Amino acid sequence: MDLDEASHQSTIPSTRRVDNTKLVFYQISFRQLSLVTVLLPLVALVLCFITAYTFQQSEIHETHCKVYNVIPSISAITGISPERYLWRMSIALHLGPRFLISSVYYNYYASRVKLIVPASDQEWYTKLVKICYWVNITEISSLMGVTYISNRDNYPVHEKIFITFMISSLVYMLVSLIIYRRIHQPMTKRQEISYAIKKLLFITSIVCTAGLVIFFMKHRLFCHVLAFSWFALCEYIIASANMGYHVTVFLDFPNEVMAIAPKESSTGKED
Repeated sequence: MDLDEASHQSTIPSTRRVDNTKLVFYQISFRQLSLVTVLLPLVALVLCFITAYTFQQSEIHETHCKVYNVIPSISAITGISPERYLWRMSIALHLGPRFLISSVYYNYYASRVKLIVPASDQEWYTKLVKICYWVNITEISSLMGVTYISNRDNYPVHEKIFITFMISSLVYMLVSLIIYRRIHQPMTKRQEISYAIKKLLFITSIVCTAGLVIFFMKHRLFCHVLAFSWFALCEYIIASANMGYHVTVFLDFPNEVMAIAPKESSTGKED
């Protein structure tokens, strides 16, 4: 067995050349990275719900109204021990790739904006791309905030960060939809599917956000029975729609890879 065969059979990623000149030390499918990034909080949320609902019902159904409740909120199942440790670990692993994906979208949108015709529209959409990027950064940062500042630790701060997350999430969806439609004219079949999914999930988020606010007010002001359960149901749908929206990255970047390779100097040679 020669060295190349041994390296190929090894489970450890090996150094290889993508052409005659450039070395690649590590390479991962951007699609796979994106799917794993979204699956981390989804799997953690499901596990938190199952374990909390099975073993800690008295803790997760506790509200200031003391009324009958069936469905606990996300904050309730991720704010108690030991579920909060699982949730926080999953978000810690989730955040890094999310910031990376945000930057990838920014550069992708910015490159496509330069192709917009007429050219007079390019300046406006360049501004929209920047707004989209910073709103997405706000959304990701807010997710970090609501995760590590639970409603049990500091409810007023948790509530304000949660509102920031909701608003930034919806604004990001809307702005990215506007950009996506404009920079893909005409759309390929895959882009049409991605756009349709994004649009459906955005509408779902808007409708459920309205329900979220209504049922929260009913619970908070009037202590209606099951109002908090309806609030929690809307919250789960919104969370699922948010994850689904971000997982469409695998449709937008189906063949791209993320690679670690030596930096090239201005002369075209590796430093």
